Order: sequence, then structure tokens, then C-alpha cells
Amino acid sequence: MSSEDEKRTAAVASVGLVENGMTVGLGTGSTVAYLLPALAARGLDIRCVATSPRTATAAGELGLRIVDFSEVDRFDIAIDGADQIAPDGWLIKGGGAAHTREKVVANAADRFVVIADASKPVDALHGSVPVELLAYGLSATLRELAHVVLRDVPRSPDGGVIGDYHGDLSDPAALAARLSAAPGLVDHGLFPPSMVNDVLIARGSDVEHRVLT
Repeated sequence: MSSEDEKRTAAVASVGLVENGMTVGLGTGSTVAYLLPALAARGLDIRCVATSPRTATAAGELGLRIVDFSEVDRFDIAIDGADQIAPDGWLIKGGGAAHTREKVVANAADRFVVIADASKPVDALHGSVPVELLAYGLSATLRELAHVVLRDVPRSPDGGVIGDYHGDLSDPAALAARLSAAPGLVDHGLFPPSMVNDVLIARGSDVEHRVLT
């Protein structure tokens, strides 16, 4: 089974956690692209908030009811993908540059569910961590952080500059604290285990369900 088939399998499994009347946070990315039609097919009476314009457009075209975040102060459930999933539950997200909004929605959810194919679990987080930076004082922020390379991509929907941190990742908690403390950094793509409730990982046609909190 291909990774795309596994993404679809995990996404379809997650919609079984959504119930009538819920307020649902919708993530962004290639796995969420399979979530949207599966969720729409259930025909539930739900309200959804999207973490990116592309998710909002795709969901609306499928008939899902999209509302503005200003109408919502909490979510019954939020569902999103991940770029890497460590054994202890730390995540790297933000390959699609929507990590700031995704983190706000995940934090406001009673239940945050991560869906992934079998390539996403890793023995230890590695590579780079997406970051969103204020355009104001950008050169000073880059000097403060170091190890950040800006992406040649449009700004975020909220006007932030997108980049990636390429420094040491051996202690995710310490790095998350250091990045969060840097003036000018809007947010980073490290998501702590305390934020995650469920992880659904498709391995072939089977789905592994990890319950974290």
C-alpha cells in the first residue's frame, strides 16, 4: 500500500471520532486532504474552523460548514497531520507553513488527533523545524536565533515570514522553550506531547491508535 493510501486510511479512521453537533478544527496538508471528503461524506451537523485558506476552500467546496474562528472559543476535536512523530509524542509540524494556526487550534481543542502514514513515526526528531517570524525586525530576530534559513514562499495568511531552524534537535523541550522565548518569533513547529491526545498511524490497511493523554 502506498503512503497516499495510508494517509487516506488514517484520515477515514479519524472521522469516526467526530460526532453530530461537534465543533471541529481542520488542519492543513496532504493527509488532511483525505480527511475532508471522508468527513463531508458522513453528513454530520458540525461547525468547522480551517487552519488555512486552502483548507477552508476545499472544505467549503465539499459542503462542510466553515465558520470564522471568532465564532469559536474551543473545539470538541481538532484533526491534523504531522511531518514527524517521536516515540514520546513530540511532533514536528509546519511543512505546509500553517503551524502557527494549527497550534492555536490544537491548543483550543478538547481532543487533538494526529493522523499519519507509516513514514511519519521516527526514532528521534531530526532535520529542521518550521518557524514563523515577524517581518518587523527580521534581521535582528535571525541574528538572535541563528540556524534559521528563510523559505522562498509567500508570507503566512497572518503576514508572517516562513523559515526553518536547522540547529540541534536533541532536546525538543529545551529547543521549544528557546525558540518561544526569542522576540520576533511568532511560533515554531514543535508540538509537545501534552498537546496531543490521539495518534492514528496507518500501516498498510491497519491503523495503530496511540493514546497519549
